[in-house]
Amino acid sequence: MEEITIAAVRETPLSVDEVLDAVTDERAGGTAVFIGTVRDHDHGRDVAALAYSAHPTVEAQLRVIMEKVLSDTSAPGRPVLRMAAVHRVGQLGIGDKAVVVAAAAAHRQEAFEACRRLIDDLKAQVPIWKHQSFEDGADEWVGESGAP
Repeated sequence: MEEITIAAVRETPLSVDEVLDAVTDERAGGTAVFIGTVRDHDHGRDVAALAYSAHPTVEAQLRVIMEKVLSDTSAPGRPVLRMAAVHRVGQLGIGDKAVVVAAAAAHRQEAFEACRRLIDDLKAQVPIWKHQSFEDGADEWVGESGAP
């Protein structure tokens, strides 16, 4: 049985162990994990502060995207068994984990493909916006459709 074990958006620090534990499955021969962290620069400028915000329906929309990825990346006889994703919102510091996604599959190819597709689709389609402030005084909104 394939399943989505976590589809969450939280204000609290993220745990890689929680996400990894959520996709652990005895049938899995491969597990892929992606961890997105806040970096100290973007577009050649030093980042001073960063905050994420999300639409109230974000978790439902995340689950829909995860279901599509699960369906699209499972090959006949080589299923993606479990997926988990959690994204942080609120003020984050340099080095903080902003997103953790994982996929476990019968074989490594499907695990890698599902994990990559999950983070790419999450960034492109889930209504989460990033507000960056730079050391030079400039700021910008980044996300699916700009500032909330």
